[in-house]
Amino acid sequence: MMIQPMSRRTVLKGLGTMMALPLLEAMLPKRASAAPAMMAPKRMAFFYVPNGAHMEDWTPAQTGKLSQLPKILEPLAPYADRFSVLTGLACDKARPNGDGPGDHARSLAAFLTGRQARKTAGSDIRVGISVDQVAAKFVGSQTRFSSLEIGCEAGRQAGNCDSGYSCAYSSNISWRSESTPNAKEVNPKLVFERLFRGRDPKENAEAAAKRDRYRKSILDFVQEDARRLKSQLGAADVRKLDEYMNAVRDIEYRIEQFSKPVDPNAARGMEPPAGIPKDYGEHIRIMGDLLVLAFQADLTRVSTFVFADEGSNRSYAHIGVPEGHHDLSHHGGDKKKQEKIRQINVFHTTQLAYILSKMRAAREGSSTLLDNVMIVYGSGIGDGNRHNHDDLPILLIGGGGGTLKSGQHIKYPFNTPLTNLYLSMLDLFGLPHLQSFGDSTGRLNGIA
Repeated sequence: MMIQPMSRRTVLKGLGTMMALPLLEAMLPKRASAAPAMMAPKRMAFFYVPNGAHMEDWTPAQTGKLSQLPKILEPLAPYADRFSVLTGLACDKARPNGDGPGDHARSLAAFLTGRQARKTAGSDIRVGISVDQVAAKFVGSQTRFSSLEIGCEAGRQAGNCDSGYSCAYSSNISWRSESTPNAKEVNPKLVFERLFRGRDPKENAEAAAKRDRYRKSILDFVQEDARRLKSQLGAADVRKLDEYMNAVRDIEYRIEQFSKPVDPNAARGMEPPAGIPKDYGEHIRIMGDLLVLAFQADLTRVSTFVFADEGSNRSYAHIGVPEGHHDLSHHGGDKKKQEKIRQINVFHTTQLAYILSKMRAAREGSSTLLDNVMIVYGSGIGDGNRHNHDDLPILLIGGGGGTLKSGQHIKYPFNTPLTNLYLSMLDLFGLPHLQSFGDSTGRLNGIA
């Protein structure tokens, strides 16, 4: 006899609050006296870092099984069985192809589209639909949000940002259509509110005001619903729900610290946090935590995360690199500058390792969220000094729901289109067999 499972769309409700739940055993179909079979959804994400990488410290010495990792990838050692290094991939449409300078803008615009951006600083922007949006159109109707676009630099949406290219190109990685970018959200508080607010705008505003006035948590509004639900759950599900709600509260608490007004007696020149962490590492980590929650609760199955906009000249003084990232990337062979680029690259992979740790800790039956996601991490530029768009620094991370082979370094023929990877990923994601995507020429061997 089949036992009727709890709906996967069960939520905890309260004033201006609608909290989706992680996948619980009670949501899975099962026969009487039989264990439930875990049916976790596949997720897809794309993480972008700007200005390329110091490739000598990125590329493993040998192909095949990942054994000794190069310096930049060392922070990822605990997950060596869950990612692959793909070398030889190229983003041809980031090249000039007759359009002159503007490599940074083209790199971000072409990274997920495989299309040449129209060179314009006006409103007539055009590039192409991005791979995340192809996936979102396929699975988006099954979740509250078809996709989630986040980042740590807002950028501009208009004006000239790179040699005659619109700022829209260097600020946006996700494109809903050839002329419509999906602007990313960089404020953790706004992402949090979006994920957990209810459907009634008036009620949302009332709840937000009440939380601010009485310093309440979103969890305070759903306590009654949570108690009712726990009375219907087994011990394992109660523990999982408690862990999930504690994670929500932890993020909420951290966001509160960023949003507190500065003490008027504090030293002059101190700027208020305004909801965004001053510490760049904390900014990346909390946005990563929000992404993990969104995947756990099946609020979305597709996301993009831009660590910094292409061409970013952010200082990394907090790790002892006060110079701007973009300026350093034009190192001219200077060993000291190359070492600083390596430090920046290691900082990024260290933050990536933190996000992967949270994904691996999120249990989904006998698997984890990391087992059920496929992530591309990389840049549309190879070496920042050369501004080349071949031999890109690309990682393919996660188990893809049991579809991906991991723990390997694969070297593809020179100039293999990056979009060949995306075509393969869309296959594994379950899309009907596509003939092509962007400038693809086929599918990648060895990843599945």
